[in-house]
Amino acid sequence: MTFKNNPIMEEKTITAYITKYALTRGIVAITSRLRVGSDLITTNEKYPQYLHKGNWFSTEEEAKVDAENRRKKKIASLKKQIEKLEKLKF
Repeated sequence: MTFKNNPIMEEKTITAYITKYALTRGIVAITSRLRVGSDLITTNEKYPQYLHKGNWFSTEEEAKVDAENRRKKKIASLKKQIEKLEKLKF
C-alpha cells in the first residue's frame, strides 16, 4: 500500500541486505518496501517480517561489516563460555 497523498507515509522499493541471521543463514538480499523517513522494512515472505535498521543494510559492504562484527562478538562470547566451563570442578 502506498500513501501518495501523504509524503510521510510514502513507500519506496529497495534492495535490503539482511544480517539478522547472518551467522546461520548468511547475508540475505531481498527486495523490500521502505517507508520514507522510517528505518522499518517489510519482507515479502510467506510469513512477513518487520526489520529495523541494524538488522538490515542498504549496501552489501555495510552488511558484510555488520556480519563480521556479529561473528567476532559470537566468537568472544563462545570463548568466555568455554573459559567458564573449563573452570568448573566437580
